[in-house]
Amino acid sequence: MDRRQFLRAGAAGISAVGLSACGAPPSRPTASASAPQVPVKTGLFYPPPPSPPRVQYLATFSGEADLAPKASDFASFIVGEEVASQHLVQPYGVEMFGGCIYVVDTAVPGIVVFDLAAQRMRTLLGAGGGTMKRPINVTIAADGTKYVCDTGRDQVLVYDRDDTFVTAFGAPEQFRPVDCAINGELLYVVDIAHHQVQVLDRTSGIVEFAFGKAGSALGELFHPTNLAINAAGDVFVVETSNFRVQRFSARGEALTTYGSIGDGPGHFARPKGIAIDRTGHIYVGDSAFQNVQVFDDSGQLLMSFGQPEGSFSGLNLPAAVAIDYDDLNLFQGYLATGFQLEHVVLVTSQFGPNKVDVFGYGTMRGYDYSPLQPTSPPATSRQDAADVHGRPQAT
Repeated sequence: MDRRQFLRAGAAGISAVGLSACGAPPSRPTASASAPQVPVKTGLFYPPPPSPPRVQYLATFSGEADLAPKASDFASFIVGEEVASQHLVQPYGVEMFGGCIYVVDTAVPGIVVFDLAAQRMRTLLGAGGGTMKRPINVTIAADGTKYVCDTGRDQVLVYDRDDTFVTAFGAPEQFRPVDCAINGELLYVVDIAHHQVQVLDRTSGIVEFAFGKAGSALGELFHPTNLAINAAGDVFVVETSNFRVQRFSARGEALTTYGSIGDGPGHFARPKGIAIDRTGHIYVGDSAFQNVQVFDDSGQLLMSFGQPEGSFSGLNLPAAVAIDYDDLNLFQGYLATGFQLEHVVLVTSQFGPNKVDVFGYGTMRGYDYSPLQPTSPPATSRQDAADVHGRPQAT
């Protein structure tokens, strides 16, 4: 069995969208604006020196214990043993909205909500016609409407801003939805069963058009699992079993592909989650490499972060990736001195104690971040590629 066959065999279970995770939540700092500053430590920043720091590990959220400080040993002695806190078990999808982190937990099954401002945790299960069976991913519109992809029901479930069930999209055998994204009044839904993307009116659920079919040529998809849409409306689809990201126009016209099978920077082995920031940078999680690779709009690798290597900031079978610009005040207390936060990146892990890791993307005072032009193709080893965002200032 050659390497490609081996990696394809590892991806064969993708169509079943099986998730597994275990472990108790670790102790982390509170996420309030008054949280103590995280001290500067080796491993908290990516990429490593001498490249200028672009990404800082900020916090992990795995359960209730991560939202508020634990009681002291003396307090526990006075009031008795602390009741075991709730924690995530099988997380996949993640979004942030209104100061809350929404995490899809297939084991619940439902959405676990970390309210960072109120420092409490709640669960959205749905009721009646909105009861979830096997939710995988969620996307949230600007008005707070939530679209949940449920592979147990083969439907997209819709909830309003107050988490009240509204309706369900999807007729029997129409699709097996595993991710979705909003573009104006349209909802792009990844259908892993038919290797395509179905585009729905996000109010009525009526299918406007679809694109993709099983295969590996340009315009074809094989086990698509996640997608994201950039500011121009282009659609980026992760094909886990084709080991690439494929770019389409808003109308479904195939434009180009990014990445290929391999074990070095710029390649993929088991790509899953994807997110795109306002500058067009593309963040792709890979559950085999245990990291998130960041590409520019042309597909040039810029950097990677989250590698385990024994670090508490390491990822473990990363699944979904999300970006948030609206709740930066909640993470100011985690920033190292001199680090200016531009947005946060949330990444779920399916295994190990760290379920949702939060990273900050920004710049560090005292560094020159003028862009460098790539001069060589991506490296062919697992060693990190050099960062191309900038260089340290000369002293």
